[in-house]
Amino acid sequence: MALNSKNFITRTITAIVFAAVMLAGLLWNHWSFLILFSIIHFGCWWEFLSLIGKIHNTSFHINTRLGFMLLGFGIMLWFCGPVYEISGYGLKQNFSFLFSVAGFILLVVSIFQTKRIKLKAFGVAALGLLYISLSWGLMLDLRNWGEFYYGREFWNKALPFGLVLSIWTNDTMAYIVGSLIGKTPFSKISPKKTWEGTIGGIFFCVIVITCLFYFWWNIFSWKDWIAISLFTAISGTFGDLLESQLKRLAGVKDSGNIMPGHGGFLDRFDSMLFAIPALWIYVKFFISNS
Repeated sequence: MALNSKNFITRTITAIVFAAVMLAGLLWNHWSFLILFSIIHFGCWWEFLSLIGKIHNTSFHINTRLGFMLLGFGIMLWFCGPVYEISGYGLKQNFSFLFSVAGFILLVVSIFQTKRIKLKAFGVAALGLLYISLSWGLMLDLRNWGEFYYGREFWNKALPFGLVLSIWTNDTMAYIVGSLIGKTPFSKISPKKTWEGTIGGIFFCVIVITCLFYFWWNIFSWKDWIAISLFTAISGTFGDLLESQLKRLAGVKDSGNIMPGHGGFLDRFDSMLFAIPALWIYVKFFISNS
């Protein structure tokens, strides 16, 4: 796959702006973190429902869309830690349930407002509660974990930051390596992906992330960072393939067009939606017990 210089420049400029917004949200404080991933949560849901609608040749009522989004947001807020309080009212204790109930009511109302309900499409859409909402909820929990166990300035940001940088490094290096030397197709689902690019992305991801986080900040062990970057890169690749399959079934090139050269929310965060649960499982079963 030849390197398209014009496309690469467009992707690079967009990536710089995108990175600045992401880093500000990730590292500023816990509220910027929540706001950032709340926006991403709703953006992913909107595009996901559009893809499912195209796949099943149907259109979801606006109340159905809002119902799923609010129900999912209630699930996401359930993972908010004690730092998320407004005038003494915790988001988890006082708002998670309310959003879930509001979402459920809207879903019930939308059923009576829809002339013909395609149960299969509705059921597949409901999987977004796991695919999208649970994943972003676990992202909040990864931030809570560092603060709860260590209470140090950067530790509560290390895991989410490390995950995001792992995905970026893997995606960028896979694109570059695949563009320069990629010859062997990786999957029919995503014809532009090559084995050379995939392996190159994972290799550079492990090297860069391990060196950056262990040798520079000395957070966790080097074995942990090898595992974190490796699991993140591999699971992220499968997340990308799933979204590619959804787009293929829907007959679209991108899930959206919010980011020139990168597509929509799902195009940019598909890898994270698989990588977050993988990292969460590793942290809970291996790091927390070490």
